[in-house]
Amino acid sequence: MAGSRKANGEGTVFQRMDGRWQGAGYVHAADGTRKRVYVYGDTRKQATDKLADKLAASNRGVVVAADPTLTVGDYLDHWLHTVAKPRIRATTFTTYEHLVRRYLIPGLGSRRLGMLTVRDVRTYLDHVRTTCQCCAQGIDARRDPTNRHRQSRPRCCAIGACCNKTVRPATIRYIRGVLSAALADGVRDDILGRNVASAVRLPGTRSTFQPFTAKEASRYLLTAATNRHGPLFELALRTGMRQGEILGLKWTDIDLDRGHLYIQRTLARTKGGPTFQPVKTYRSARRILVPQGCLTSLKRQQWRQNTDQRAAGDTWQDTGLVFTNPRGGPLDPRTVFDNHRAICDMADLRYIRFHDLRHTCASLLLERGVELITIKELLGHAQISTTADIYSHVRVRLQQGAIEAMNAALADSDPDDQPDDEGEPPPTPALR
Repeated sequence: MAGSRKANGEGTVFQRMDGRWQGAGYVHAADGTRKRVYVYGDTRKQATDKLADKLAASNRGVVVAADPTLTVGDYLDHWLHTVAKPRIRATTFTTYEHLVRRYLIPGLGSRRLGMLTVRDVRTYLDHVRTTCQCCAQGIDARRDPTNRHRQSRPRCCAIGACCNKTVRPATIRYIRGVLSAALADGVRDDILGRNVASAVRLPGTRSTFQPFTAKEASRYLLTAATNRHGPLFELALRTGMRQGEILGLKWTDIDLDRGHLYIQRTLARTKGGPTFQPVKTYRSARRILVPQGCLTSLKRQQWRQNTDQRAAGDTWQDTGLVFTNPRGGPLDPRTVFDNHRAICDMADLRYIRFHDLRHTCASLLLERGVELITIKELLGHAQISTTADIYSHVRVRLQQGAIEAMNAALADSDPDDQPDDEGEPPPTPALR
């Protein structure tokens, strides 16, 4: 019949020798050409519907991957070393690589990149969120049962007592973020037509850090003054500087006479050893005023370092750093961790992370009425929304104080004590 002929671009559907139905049609490929694709079904309708979906997606601009055999694992491995590594900091690359090797490749690596769906990503992230990683990664099973140190011997999953060690919600978001960044580059390079990871929605998370109170912070500083690296911890708590910023601080960055310092770099431990890196964001490069107490501590640190240099003699490493080991080399982050924990123990304080000293600084300033924009500049946040989001819990406490102040103001304004005009009630406004 003349009217039964298919229009150009609709494809064709036919029955194979084995009884199954096959559809074939042309779709847009990533390299700008048209590519012939095939679909299969047990019935003519199944094959027709599948082919129609393929052609409709192509007409919407969804392209087919140039290499249909490329797996997610191969793509991520290539992306890590050729796209991500040259443009991110070494410490960030280490984190990306850890998440890709430990989570993404084992979970999604065998899937075809072009066939990855939103549902695949969502299902996988839900699985990671609810699965004991000690069991999944065999962490406890790798411990030596003959080790004399109890904490290093198998104690949970390997002996049949699951510890339910699930990952934190923030880690789930980080995993999704790394995958989304990789797929976004694939879209820009015309390898993919869509970033399926960006469409996955995760539950919101709230900050769980517990900074020191003012009394706890004072006790911490008193104890830190007796520690060899006390000036480091005082600088962290009083100024909110990041650990990497403090470890990368050089004497040439500090003006002890004018009382300010410049943050221009960070120092991080990488696979190749201590490495200087750029600051986290362009806003992180900043000048901050140094409290008088910190200036005194820094002068004491300078005197101690001169003493160490004389004792080290020819073995002294002239790095120019403010905080060093006894021979002038960069201070190891592990040393900072050990001394921070020791200070908390000596002061009989609950343990908080070293980074929570930064949160303590911001929280105390916010509670004392310092403007949010000033705290943002001190901490080096790129956006004020970042500062507001992180310290939203502090602002809730301030709202409680504001409500109590309003209640006190209303209580002081007793209407019975207010004079009226010759004892007559106030006039009623006319209705219009």
